[in-house]
Amino acid sequence: MPTVAEQLRHGREAMKLDVQQVADVTKLKSDQIRALEEGNYELFTAAVYLRGSVRTYAKLLKLDAASLITQLDTEISGAQKFADGPPGPPRRKSGVDSFMLLLSRLNWGIAGAFIALAVLALVANASYRAWKNHKPADPLKKLGAGMYQPTEPSGEFLPLPTNTLRRTQ
Repeated sequence: MPTVAEQLRHGREAMKLDVQQVADVTKLKSDQIRALEEGNYELFTAAVYLRGSVRTYAKLLKLDAASLITQLDTEISGAQKFADGPPGPPRRKSGVDSFMLLLSRLNWGIAGAFIALAVLALVANASYRAWKNHKPADPLKKLGAGMYQPTEPSGEFLPLPTNTLRRTQ
């Protein structure tokens, strides 16, 4: 049975990818990819990083990641550096974990556009309501008594108030 390193290298060669292309897609360093293909696992500081890198690389090559991780665990079981063993039992996910997973999968370009549109709609709605409910100030408030002059001649005249009661002496 070929080793994990050989399976990764053969998978990359079968897909006709070079190390730099794999590094660009997986966001792994090219040194890490070479180390994985050579079986030089000492480059990785912990087994969890090694397992994650193999899983990412295997998914790109469309290999069975679970079986590769199992085989990797048997290969590194003798190494003193990776004696920490496989990760512990999975813990129960909380609502925060689910929310953070959802946020990590979110396409922020599209979400940002929707958020901007929502904020714009709220601002437009608030502006419209403020404009509609605005009560204009009385334009005649600053004029004194008897100082009103219409802007356009209306052709109508109002009678001036007169004192119809005469003083009787």
